[in-house]
Amino acid sequence: MKIAVIGASGTIGKAVVESLKNEHTIVTLGTSQSDIQLDITDRESVREAFAKMGQVDAIVSAVGAVSFKPFGEYTEDDWNLSLQHKLMGQIRIAEEGTQYLSNGGSITLTSGITSDFPIHYGTSATTVGGAIEFFAKSAALEAPNGIRINVVSPTVLAESAAVYGQYFPGFLSIPAAQVATYYQRSIFGLENGHIFKCFAGNS
Repeated sequence: MKIAVIGASGTIGKAVVESLKNEHTIVTLGTSQSDIQLDITDRESVREAFAKMGQVDAIVSAVGAVSFKPFGEYTEDDWNLSLQHKLMGQIRIAEEGTQYLSNGGSITLTSGITSDFPIHYGTSATTVGGAIEFFAKSAALEAPNGIRINVVSPTVLAESAAVYGQYFPGFLSIPAAQVATYYQRSIFGLENGHIFKCFAGNS
């Protein structure tokens, strides 16, 4: 299969590429260190990048920046970062990506554990993560040509626990390699409109 991974230079993206590269052709897309450059906040940039990418069998989005601030301190710019990057960026990927997917192909987006378990300073992350999941549930019903759309919702990564663990008290972290298996399930499985809850102890 030919699989596009957006955000392949990130911790999750690298793990996804590593889990797939031996048996599949991988095309990486991102702002840097990628085969094809793109800015997911700009629809024209997404279109141009996908035109360079060409036909693929699956698209994985492992991107999405969000703002973290105490409730009441978010500025319009803070909200726009989360909305235009994490939410609308992935919606653009899904909408434009359907034109380049083989029949029966798949799109996998990324939300996060804060969609289910809010944390301090995480109102923005919870809001856009939840919106991504509801978008996928609805869009999956209307996607053309048998295309499936799923979401992976990871917990805090073991690789990032030293930096971000303080914001996730009581949360169990898991390694990125384990998270990557959920992306494999989304790509090669039968689920459609499904949210893969990638939490420790959850399957």
